[in-house]
Amino acid sequence: MKKRKVEVVVLSDVHLGTYGSHAKELNNYLSSIKPEILVLNGDIIDIWQFRKSYFPKSHLKVIQKIISFASKGTKVYYITGNHDEMLRKFTEMNMGNFILADKIVLELNDKKAWIFHGDVFDASVNHAKWIAKLGGLGYDYLILMNRFINWCLKKIGQEPYSFSKKIKASVKKAVKHISDFEETAAELAIENQYDYVLCGHIHEPKIIKKENKNGSTTYLNSGDWVENLTALEYNRKKWKLFYYQESEFTETKSSHEKDEPTGEQLIASIIFPK
Repeated sequence: MKKRKVEVVVLSDVHLGTYGSHAKELNNYLSSIKPEILVLNGDIIDIWQFRKSYFPKSHLKVIQKIISFASKGTKVYYITGNHDEMLRKFTEMNMGNFILADKIVLELNDKKAWIFHGDVFDASVNHAKWIAKLGGLGYDYLILMNRFINWCLKKIGQEPYSFSKKIKASVKKAVKHISDFEETAAELAIENQYDYVLCGHIHEPKIIKKENKNGSTTYLNSGDWVENLTALEYNRKKWKLFYYQESEFTETKSSHEKDEPTGEQLIASIIFPK
């Protein structure tokens, strides 16, 4: 498969280390692109729910692919989220092309893009962490059950069904939380004169223009790789949402994947770039 050149790719909420993560599909997507900048906008590794007994090869391949990007010249920003908040103690770590941060601002064709995960807006995370963690565990098992049911539906020729999306759409409190989240992010971006504000966290892919009496901004959310399998891509002064479609990717291993360097070689190439 020929790799697409992309100026900026933003993805979030991969939740590696959980049953719900679509790591195989993400690896297919990453293998199909050649980004100049890759922004990992939080909750890439789910440290909250990390299980020593569950971290399959497909999840390790995603990490290897990210390191490979950095070793080959892609600027990789890892922005911490609430599920990988343990990494916040290492904020501002700079290792060649790999940068760990809590938030970043990118200059894109004379416009400013403010990028952060978004959990700072979530009271349940900041003030009742144990409840949020318990909810996250329940969500993980809901997704696992949903995947099994969708496997059965596929076998009998039926369309897939999303329990979590149905719940979000039907519960007024969930709908209001998403709306409040978007409005808060947009208002802060306008106040600080950012042209774009990019978040993750709520697993709700979106691109929408937001306006108030003080100005306007574009709110963007990269979605997730648990339910939606989406990413944000920036090319030629325009943002678009990428939606993963299985039919567009093949299972075959390309020649460049066969020749991937070892983990030690990848890390060395980041620390000591040529």
